[in-house]
Amino acid sequence: MRRLFCALVALISITASAKVTLPKFFADNMVLQQQSECKLWGWAEPGKKILVDTPWDKKSHPATARKDGYFQVTVKTPEAGGPYTIYFRDGDVVTLNNVMIGEVWICSGQSNMEMQMKGFKQQPVEGTTEELLHCKDNQLRLFTVKRHASLTPEKDVTGQWSEASTASVRDFSATAYYFGRALRQALGVPVGLICTSWGGSACEAWMNADWLKAFPKVKQTITEEDVKKLQQRCPTALYNGQLKPLIGYTMRGAIWYQGEDNVPRYDFYAPLLKAMVEGWRKDWKQGDFPFYYCQIAPYDYSLIQWEGSQYLREQQAKAESMITNARMAVLMDAGLEYGIHPRKKRQAGERLALLALANTYDVKGLPDFAVYKEVTFQNDTAVISFDRSKEWVYFEHGTTSNNFEVAGADRVFHPAGKVWVSRNRVYITCDQVKKPVAVRYAFKDWADGDLMHDGLPVSSFRSDDWEKLPAAPSTSKEDYNNPK
Repeated sequence: MRRLFCALVALISITASAKVTLPKFFADNMVLQQQSECKLWGWAEPGKKILVDTPWDKKSHPATARKDGYFQVTVKTPEAGGPYTIYFRDGDVVTLNNVMIGEVWICSGQSNMEMQMKGFKQQPVEGTTEELLHCKDNQLRLFTVKRHASLTPEKDVTGQWSEASTASVRDFSATAYYFGRALRQALGVPVGLICTSWGGSACEAWMNADWLKAFPKVKQTITEEDVKKLQQRCPTALYNGQLKPLIGYTMRGAIWYQGEDNVPRYDFYAPLLKAMVEGWRKDWKQGDFPFYYCQIAPYDYSLIQWEGSQYLREQQAKAESMITNARMAVLMDAGLEYGIHPRKKRQAGERLALLALANTYDVKGLPDFAVYKEVTFQNDTAVISFDRSKEWVYFEHGTTSNNFEVAGADRVFHPAGKVWVSRNRVYITCDQVKKPVAVRYAFKDWADGDLMHDGLPVSSFRSDDWEKLPAAPSTSKEDYNNPK
């Protein structure tokens, strides 16, 4: 009797292991990248022959499971369309229904990417009520990766694909949703968004240990205790737990909204972000895929005993020229003085979409972000010029601004006395500074940015490099403003 029981258990085990299993992101309602060679993978009984049937080309793609059970096929996808049904056969059949072909984007970062349309408790997203009335779209597909920090690389994530509906959009990243909605409207094709983010996460957490060797200030030897204690702030922990399983999923590009946690370590953020992007690209093996990111919005960091976020914004602006095929969306007019989680997520998502549409999809006629170029001095007047400013700069709330400062050789900054615009130049004088040598615009934690170009804000900037790093705490305080 015991032998019979053991034999039955063994038979059940073999039968169970024979059926193909797939990562959670290969599932009903998913989107595959159009006109690409898409990788599909999973696990089956070692040595088992698997056939993957794709209806758009009526082909069966063969694979053989390795000793560890892993298999992979590459399928060529057509132009955008669907829905399709994909079959994985190894004797048993696993069916993926309602699969669309379109544009796929990875959406990552910390709380301002993670922040759902419903907002955090007592921290709403502007316009959510109105948007939820009109958000139903069966060709916009959403996938949220569940939070998971890990010491070692995981094979899978937890999550599921959903069509955009009132319920699914309410619980999805607001920034990512507005990005995807804009692509849907502009391109008219299915769009799939995979959001893998975690509030309070450090840039270092989204990186492989090898990439971090170039940064001696970052903890190099990570233990299980580090992961348990630091979680989303632990170097490599989110790369292993939330990103590594996705690598290989064929997509168009990535969007990123992160930086708040790195304010105390801003001094090397630009090269750090560059290393992260280059590492992702190396792992994904899709060349220099597009990478668009938000500059963190202004906020009064003294409320969490910090200072110096303007230096992090400066590093983010610097990174734009250091990273190939990358652009930055500016949010100087979309911050919240008393909250680290701005309500204006539509601006964040749509500005990321502007960058993608103009630079990846070659849509003509879209506005661009002007950038500070240089300052020259004509006696007592500072003259600031800009690049990418063919429509000329202007002030959002009138003909002047209170966001400029001027300093002389003594390096003491004073509020500008008179500020005006002519074409794409800003002119500044100050009674206290007869011979100016440096200027700054909105170069502080909190500022309501009002320097604009073609409907878009200009980043904060400074012409000097005088100040040294301010003292900073050893751990982030964002958790205080980030309800779980």
